[in-house]
Amino acid sequence: MKMSQSNPDKDDHTSSNKKTISLPISRVRLIMKSSPDVSSINQDALFLTTKATELFVQHLALASFNNGSGKETNTLSYSDLANTAEETETFHFLTDILPKKILARDYLKSLEQMQEEDADF
Repeated sequence: MKMSQSNPDKDDHTSSNKKTISLPISRVRLIMKSSPDVSSINQDALFLTTKATELFVQHLALASFNNGSGKETNTLSYSDLANTAEETETFHFLTDILPKKILARDYLKSLEQMQEEDADF
């Protein structure tokens, strides 16, 4: 019986890589393939993208925790993330994804003000 010879170092390396990430690789692959520009994805590129995403999320969470009210309550809230996105230049590109929450009455009031300004022109 002939067994296929694979590179055991590579197999060990691949399995150890999977242990170092928390995000599901299959989900990251699906997101990457949703781009019309992507036809195939190299396994190393997939791993690196997954790891980079995980590190970015950790960095955002830690910055939000340290900048927000998390220190007192030992929690991380949506408003902490939104404030960090708005106030930190590095995360400013996330302001559309993480907008600050406003109350409905405040939104309606600002909407009325905008309509009044448009009527004046």
